[in-house]
Amino acid sequence: MAVTLEQAQRVGYTCLKALLRFAFMVANNLVAIPSYVLYLIMLQPLRVLDSKSFWYIEGVLFKWLLAMVASWGWWAGYTVVEWGDDVKAVSEDEAMMLVNHQATGDVCTLMMCLQDKGTVVRQMMWLMDHIFKYTNFGIVSLIHGDFFIRQGRAHRDQQLVLLKEHLEKYYRSRNRKWIVLFPEGGFLRKRRETSQAFAKKNNLPFLKHVTLPRLGATQVILKTLVAPQENGTPAGRDAVIKESKSKGLQWVIDTTIAYPKGEPIDIQTWILGYRQPTVTHVHYRIFPVKDVPAEPEALTHWLYQRFIEKEDLLTHFYETGAFPPPRGQTKAISREMTLSNLWLVGIQSLAFLSGGMWYCILQYFYHCLF
Repeated sequence: MAVTLEQAQRVGYTCLKALLRFAFMVANNLVAIPSYVLYLIMLQPLRVLDSKSFWYIEGVLFKWLLAMVASWGWWAGYTVVEWGDDVKAVSEDEAMMLVNHQATGDVCTLMMCLQDKGTVVRQMMWLMDHIFKYTNFGIVSLIHGDFFIRQGRAHRDQQLVLLKEHLEKYYRSRNRKWIVLFPEGGFLRKRRETSQAFAKKNNLPFLKHVTLPRLGATQVILKTLVAPQENGTPAGRDAVIKESKSKGLQWVIDTTIAYPKGEPIDIQTWILGYRQPTVTHVHYRIFPVKDVPAEPEALTHWLYQRFIEKEDLLTHFYETGAFPPPRGQTKAISREMTLSNLWLVGIQSLAFLSGGMWYCILQYFYHCLF
């Protein structure tokens, strides 16, 4: 079949746009990430004198970095529509997000849709696969205090111990409030077959759009961060509530990400922008932590129920293009989240100005020394 001139022009335009976007992303990383690191090195005396102010500033810089990642998708036409409970209502409280995991774009989607949720982004902690430690953003996550978890049965017990120690050491001391977790333990396409085999063997529901979640990290987070007696955790046991002002973890936010036609966006698409403008849909359901059971067997059942509900939500979405209305209501209400282009341009400009400033400073010291 012959390629028409119009088709060739369209392909050429797409390739040129992808190349320019990739060049911009590389430049963005080269100025923004070193600037983040150098600012925090410069502020180390403040960390000793006033740790709270230091981590406040770090959180602001971290939010700006995530906004830059969000801008790559936003300017490509990848937007988000939100459904269900309004999480802005609990943005100042401590919460754990349980998110289904389909592709690398899930993280970018969350980076975008949480930008307008008050202080959430600068005070959140991410749990992510250890492979992300070796990406361009790994140094940022290490400094911020995110936790990199190794998958696999051989590492499971050790990783849960390390997670508990990490939460005890960094969560309260750095004033974290939200923690993001993907309980499935991997991408849908990689875990679906294994999950379905496990479900069949144990007489559990057959799931196509999600996989059965793993209990370990969720249980550790609840036992470590929930205030005594909130969900049956005995007072004085594992809960780490060292500061009198902290109420502990108060909410669990069941978060379901849905892509049109079930075709997830990956990080390559987010960067290069070769896919047509796409609306990703995110559904929230908020549970008070006191309603979440503490005992392992009951918690496992509760967690399974959340993912069975996700399956129903996604099935309805793929059939109708919308999430179903909440229980007791006849109509589902969606909310289109927005980002300010002026704000995004301002942050990007600051990043490039900072990169130029640090380059000049380092050049000056280099010439002075050599």
